[in-house]
Amino acid sequence: MPVKGGDERRPHGELVADVLAVLWQSGRPMSAQEVNAVLGKGLARTTTATILTRLYEKGTLRRIPAGRGFAYEPVEDAAGLVAGRMRRELESEPRRDLVLKRFVSSLSEGDEETLRRLLLEAESSSE
Repeated sequence: MPVKGGDERRPHGELVADVLAVLWQSGRPMSAQEVNAVLGKGLARTTTATILTRLYEKGTLRRIPAGRGFAYEPVEDAAGLVAGRMRRELESEPRRDLVLKRFVSSLSEGDEETLRRLLLEAESSSE
């Protein structure tokens, strides 16, 4: 979205996703300065530091002392993060059966088959 001076700014959600992508791809803890260097495009280091701090406070990132600051790493991979979000959404609903019914009915055939296979695998591994 254009702003004063013709700068282009990324929507907040997109910037958070970009920060997480950098951390997942690095495979190691990174400081705000390191993440900012990868993101580039004139982004203020303080903006990156704020996003990292907020993700840490939400429990999405782990914070490790590094020099005079911190390095950050994801607590989970991308799939784990999305699965956790899905679980929290489901847990917040009083009629989980209806939510699950709607969810399953909206799946593609391939996703439905994958879900069936995973449920069967989970059932057989718990026996």
